[in-house]
Amino acid sequence: MNSPTPTIWIYDTTLRDGAQREGLSLSLEDKLRIARQLDRLGIPFIEGGWPGANPKDVQFFWQLKEQPLSQAEVVAFCSTRRPHRKAAEDPGLQDVLAAGTRWITLFGKSWDLHVTEGLKTTLAENLAMIQETIEYFRSQERRVIYDAEHWFDGYKQNPSYALQTLEAAIQGGAEWLVLCDTNGGTLPHEIQATVRDVVQFVQGVCQNSDQPTPQITPQIGIHTHNDAGTAVANAMAAVMEGARMVQGTINGYGERCGNANLCTLIPNLQLKLGYSCVEASQLAQLSASSRLISEVVNLAPDDHAPFVGLSAFAHKGGIHVSAVERNPLTYEHIAPELVGNARRIVISDQAGLSNVLAKARSFGIDLDKQDPACRQILQHLKTLENQGYQFEAAEASFELLMREALGQRQQFFTIKDFHVYCDMLHDAARQGSQAVATIKVTVNGSDILEAAEGNGPVSALDGALRKALVSVYPDIASFYLTDYKVRILDGTAGTSAKTRVLIESSNGLQRWTTVGVSSNIIEASYQAVVEGLEYGLMLQSQQEIASPLTSVT
Repeated sequence: MNSPTPTIWIYDTTLRDGAQREGLSLSLEDKLRIARQLDRLGIPFIEGGWPGANPKDVQFFWQLKEQPLSQAEVVAFCSTRRPHRKAAEDPGLQDVLAAGTRWITLFGKSWDLHVTEGLKTTLAENLAMIQETIEYFRSQERRVIYDAEHWFDGYKQNPSYALQTLEAAIQGGAEWLVLCDTNGGTLPHEIQATVRDVVQFVQGVCQNSDQPTPQITPQIGIHTHNDAGTAVANAMAAVMEGARMVQGTINGYGERCGNANLCTLIPNLQLKLGYSCVEASQLAQLSASSRLISEVVNLAPDDHAPFVGLSAFAHKGGIHVSAVERNPLTYEHIAPELVGNARRIVISDQAGLSNVLAKARSFGIDLDKQDPACRQILQHLKTLENQGYQFEAAEASFELLMREALGQRQQFFTIKDFHVYCDMLHDAARQGSQAVATIKVTVNGSDILEAAEGNGPVSALDGALRKALVSVYPDIASFYLTDYKVRILDGTAGTSAKTRVLIESSNGLQRWTTVGVSSNIIEASYQAVVEGLEYGLMLQSQQEIASPLTSVT
């Protein structure tokens, strides 16, 4: 008979530990939106924050009491009681109870240095603080996860005392003992050996203690930080030695170098090591969840992140593409669909015919290898990339290039002329440059002349072009620029250096990137802006053909 698949309980602390990342700030609505996405993802424990630490966390817990999550346990976080005070009289603990969560995560000191230097109390008092706080929460019908802060550093310096802190938590009634690598400097082999020691110690305490036998035999958890770049490896090492809870954050957000990245940990544990973390259908939401949460916290997604990054299953070299087309296992360690990602064929000067054919298929273009246009496209691609174009980051421009070579590029408009004027004079009432752009566009045989102001030449040009086209193509009103990148390609050429401009656009549902290259930054921007609008109109046209009764907003 097959043994049952062991379960790893995933504990997300994005809303508390992750929010300590420099430059990351979450509103109440942000926290609620992330919590609901984590709930849909199947995360069983979601740490919501420290009730009483700030009004926002108090409101968060109240909001979720009124509109509970569907399956996840929301967990309140706090520290042990203060030294030399009864737990029932500590106002901080009353705030935590008022949050109304069934589970509470309590952290306490494991390292004697922190007890004497940080808390300014005795080692014996620290043990009492741990045990009595847990006992108090248990008396209030709460279930307790004990986070042993600085566990691995404390165990290295004074193993006997560190183990006593765990014994205090066991006697208090904690159901989980989570070993925290708070400084993030421990390596996997150290984690493995220490977790093995702790598992044996806990079994011994629960079976052979001279004190009254605790009613609960706690399980072990792991909480790792990434200061040595080993947070994910450390968590996996702990699991392989018996840890059954893994704490981490989405996208590895966290203080300093971040926490263990759940977007890497969950698929590794489930797909590689055979543990059960979430349902397969939920795992397929991982990439979308990673990107959605990166948008909510206003941080750019890591395109090269394992499993969920845009480039995680991107293939650029011609030999690689040819092999993947025949059998994905040749260059992919898992099927990207398992984590909700997708295979991408990247077009660049390293591309071969296989890249062009695969990319054509992704665009819905049926292109035969023997078709002369195929080699023409490849040659044109390599010529343009030699001039400074970068199509691997601007697939919308490459699709337009490909359709033009095949005679399939729809001509929505033609630019007849444009002028941009900049006023760089500053005065007290007007800060920054002011620009005016005029543009003449031909649409359906008619010339349209428009002008617009902007806070710079690209803004003015974009505004003028939109004004000229929006009456004919109203959908343009829903297009907007989401990113603008400028790169100097040959800096030694001084002010005559070539410039590459990448512009990312969106219609609210899709995003696409276009590229322009010129020794004149305005001309390079103009190329990218024009192709961005053209590509958006092409998408809209394709959607109307596929579903003539449905409009895209």
